[in-house]
This record gives sequence, C-alpha cells and structure tokens, in this order.
Amino acid sequence: MKKVIITGGAGFIGSHLSEKYIKNGWKVTVIDNLSTGRKENIKELEKNKNFYFIYGDITDFDFLKQNIKDFDLIIHLAAAVGVKYIIENPIKSIITNVKGTENILEIANIDKTPVFIASTSEVYGKNTNIPLKEDDDRVVGSTNVSRWNYACSKALDEFLSLAYFREKKLPVVIGRFFNTCGPRQIGEYGMVVPKFIKQAMLGLPITIYGDGKQSRCFTHVEDVVNAVYALCEKKECYGNVFNIGSDIQVTITELATKIVTKLKSDSLIEYIPYNKVYGSNFEDMLVRQPLLDKIRKYIEFNPEFNIDYIIKDVIKFFES
Repeated sequence: MKKVIITGGAGFIGSHLSEKYIKNGWKVTVIDNLSTGRKENIKELEKNKNFYFIYGDITDFDFLKQNIKDFDLIIHLAAAVGVKYIIENPIKSIITNVKGTENILEIANIDKTPVFIASTSEVYGKNTNIPLKEDDDRVVGSTNVSRWNYACSKALDEFLSLAYFREKKLPVVIGRFFNTCGPRQIGEYGMVVPKFIKQAMLGLPITIYGDGKQSRCFTHVEDVVNAVYALCEKKECYGNVFNIGSDIQVTITELATKIVTKLKSDSLIEYIPYNKVYGSNFEDMLVRQPLLDKIRKYIEFNPEFNIDYIIKDVIKFFES
C-alpha cells in the first residue's frame, strides 16, 4: 500500500485531499499545527485505520525529519493563508511559508521522495496580462505594502522548489491555486464565499471591500483535489508549474448578489473602502484569471463545478 504525507492536512483543502487518497487505497499521514486547520475537518478520517494525524509544525526541522520517513509522496499544503491573516501576521507568514517549504524540500531530498508544492495565484501580483500564463512576468508592489509579502514568500517557495529539481534532481511539481472554495472553508481569514454566505444566512450586511468590480475565478475544492492527484501521478509533470483553477470570471458584487438571491436573504450589500479594513497602503488586483492550456496538455482538466454549485454546496455545509 502506498503512503502519502500531507502537511496542512487538517485544513480545508488538505482534508478533502486526504479523503481522496484514502478512497484510492493509500495510507495517509497528516501533519498540522492546527493554526488554521481544524480537527473537526478530519474527524471522520480518524476513524479509518489507514489515516494518521500528527500534531506538529513545519518550521521544526528535527520534528519533520523524525516523522517524514519512507513515504511514496509528500504533498506540502501547510502555509499561512488568507489576506487578513497575512496582513495581521507578516513575520509568522513569511517564516512559515519559506522556512517550512525549505524544510520539506530538504527532507524529501534525502530519499528523493516526490513532492507537490502548493503555491498561489498571488505570485502573479498586479500582472494585467489576462489570462495569466505560468511563465508570465510577476508584477508585485512595494515592500512597504504588506499584501505582497505573501506573493513574494510563495514565489520564493517556487524558486527553491525548482532549484531542488534542477540542481538535486528532486521530483517536484508546483500548483498555483486560484480561489479554491467548498465545504469546510471558513471566512475567518478573508475567504469571501463562506464569509458572504454566513452574513446572508444571519441577515447581516454583505461586506464587500472595495467597489466590488474586481473579479475572481472560483474553483470547487473537488476540482482542485482531482487535479493535484492527477498531476502527482504523472512523472512528466515534475519540474513544472501549473495553474489550477476555473477560468470563469465572477465579480465580487455578482458573487454577493448570487448568494443573497439563493438564500432569499434580506441582507444588503455594503461597500467598505480598503483603507478602513487593511490600512492606507493596501493594494488589490482587478482581475485574476488563469490560462489553463498547460495543465490540459498534461492531464484531463476541466473544472466540473460552477459558482452556482459552489454556493449551493457551501450553504448545504453551513446548514448541516
């Protein structure tokens, strides 16, 4: 039986990915410090004899070296997540992302264990060359703008991962996630879909930061999980970076309107200037849309679930 270890496996994406591997006959070990992950996400998994949970921190090299041995695959999801969390915890975010990934790569390299590194569409920064292609230039703002520390730390993760692939021949594949959504995601760290749904269910104002004209491409977690699994199964994917997400744009105002309509909520939409939430030096992107040509050359990838299904699925989760 093959064995996979998933860092951040008690998180939103990690718990779904753990279920995927268990279902496909793997032994799954999760490492998580529960800073943003939750034991509730894996309570059903813990009933399975092929699932193991280890509490620990990816920045602790000795801990990782002791626990990551004899695995067929490492999936590295653990990271600082969410705009709100990043801005409020800049030092911890940078150390977690950079040091954590360095530790994982160093340990994986001991036995040349294949690694999937989770990255983000944030690395594109303010690039307006839409749709965004994997080898497009990065356009990031000033170091005085806290927003960009996350983009830069994840870009450094990518540089380091590709360096390990080229210099040390470590099998590495990188996936850039675009606004993954679905059951178990919470709005506490700034994720708009669960935040808006919770506000609408409680009859509270739907709080949109900015003018609501900014658009994003929302992707159901099951589509992301299926893509990660497929990419890790093909050796041809190693040494490559892939966009993983939907390419259908939805403005934030359209998202809020869909949620209010679906729930038949009395909530009103309220627009709040960025500076009242994040301070005077915050920057955002108007459009964030991936080009999916590359991933479709390597695996069969066609996101199955649209934004209406995502909204329905998250509502069902909150009502359960």
